[in-house]
Amino acid sequence: MQESGEEFLHKRNPQLHTTSPIKRTQERLKKRGEKTSQKPVDKIEAYLDRIKDILNPKPFNDDRDFDRRKRNVDFLKTSLYENVIIKSDDIPESYYENQSRLDREQGRGDIAITDERRKQLSEVIISNQRSSLDNWVNYFTSPYSKSYPMWAKYWAFTGTLKLSTYDKEKHAFAERNKGSVAPFPDLNREALAYVIDSIVKKINKEHISDAEDNPELQLLLQGANFGKLYAYAIEKVTPTEESELINTQGKWIKFPQDCHPMTYIPEGFSKPLIPSLQGHGTGWCTVGETTAKDQLKDGDIYVYYSYNKEGELVIPRVAIRIEDSQIIEVRGTADEQNLDPYIANIVDKKLKQFPDGENYKKKLDNMRQLTEIDRKNTAGEELTKDDLLFLYQLDSIIEGFGYEQDPRIDEILAKRDIKSDISSITDYSKEQISTTGQEALEDGIKFHYGNLDLSSLQFAEILKLPETVYGSVYLDSLRSATNVEFPKTVHGSIDLHRLQFTRILKLPETVYGSVYLNSLRSAKNVEFPKTVHGHVYLDRLPSAEKQEIRKRYPKLFIR
Repeated sequence: MQESGEEFLHKRNPQLHTTSPIKRTQERLKKRGEKTSQKPVDKIEAYLDRIKDILNPKPFNDDRDFDRRKRNVDFLKTSLYENVIIKSDDIPESYYENQSRLDREQGRGDIAITDERRKQLSEVIISNQRSSLDNWVNYFTSPYSKSYPMWAKYWAFTGTLKLSTYDKEKHAFAERNKGSVAPFPDLNREALAYVIDSIVKKINKEHISDAEDNPELQLLLQGANFGKLYAYAIEKVTPTEESELINTQGKWIKFPQDCHPMTYIPEGFSKPLIPSLQGHGTGWCTVGETTAKDQLKDGDIYVYYSYNKEGELVIPRVAIRIEDSQIIEVRGTADEQNLDPYIANIVDKKLKQFPDGENYKKKLDNMRQLTEIDRKNTAGEELTKDDLLFLYQLDSIIEGFGYEQDPRIDEILAKRDIKSDISSITDYSKEQISTTGQEALEDGIKFHYGNLDLSSLQFAEILKLPETVYGSVYLDSLRSATNVEFPKTVHGSIDLHRLQFTRILKLPETVYGSVYLNSLRSAKNVEFPKTVHGHVYLDRLPSAEKQEIRKRYPKLFIR
């Protein structure tokens, strides 16, 4: 007899239905006068339905609905930060001792672990954990994971939260604990699709071809431990060697809408879609049968394959998905599914064949320019002012084809003197530039590069921030503010979502992201920005006061 996903979760954790989030869901249903059940599986199902409603509110057909979903995702992240991200006080002393040892071994001498040094190191750890966790949240709350059932997402995500560093020798993840300093595991969409596809088939009692004559996989599926299955899938995925990527000769193969990804073989090709992708380390979720079927229901998929050393057309390089005659996504095989450095010209020619292909021109131009800067940097050549403006994204964001920013950007910046570079392309001296939260609060700082994370502050009597912040400002723990001098310009968002009371609050003149003042009870003493490119969130503010702000600031999007 086929079991449900909720039954699967209950067997994995018989106490799941007694946890606080599920209890709160039951209480909420009772308050609304809705029917509730005492069966554990029904309670779990109600909770998963609640998560789905929060992340995908209905109707979802205008900017307000999209905005509400984004806000819900942001709140989910904030809750996760509080519960699963390491606190500074929990970072073990052995970590700082290890940093001192590394400094000596790498020729930097005996660098004392001062309070300032501890804060800098802890900021890096917390930032890395946040960004790695965001990758998973963003993916699981995006349309790209819509083919996965909610119970499977819950199983995979809660499994991810238990994982720490991946040990390549043991082929396994270490278990996460309160003092784990490592980021959360990398998100490999291909490995994830393989795992979820396999576990869904197991629950539905469907045939799993890879499990035939494979006792190891059979045992792993029986145990249904996400970490062990994910480690197995990562080992199964083998990225193509760069030496084979240099050769870009190949062909575009079309897999038409509604074809079967496991059986349909295009004319002039040798394999169906999924078998042709497996084992090449593309990172594409299309390798999962459930996902591939859903994508092909929506439209055609074009894949560019290049020839290997034996002259076989087998190396997948780029995938283009079509929906309603429009390009919905373009994915490469580099990190985060960006294009590899050699394939841009091939993609450029193909995109010109589509009516909306011109929309992707900036991305292609950006990838070409980044590839050239990467080459210069590797060769030790000097970067021009235009190169630096582009690299530091001071004029515009570098757009790529992947889910996240092209990792080459951080790799290049890690080897450069950021303050010297920014000083050379701005009017600020090195002494006026900060790159950490500690530095940003020092006297004389005018320009901060990167996100300014001041999440540890709960109260601010006197706080002066740099005039310009090239990133977002996180003051998401601040509950009251007496005298805060904000930047004039913030090239990101300002998160003040816990702030309830303030005597006088003069916000920046220009904010390129959104302003989160979700808990503010009164805005009588608040001077809002002249320009906000995103939205201003004022959830707790009385309707009459909101209406008054809309009149005073007609150009702002007040929520």
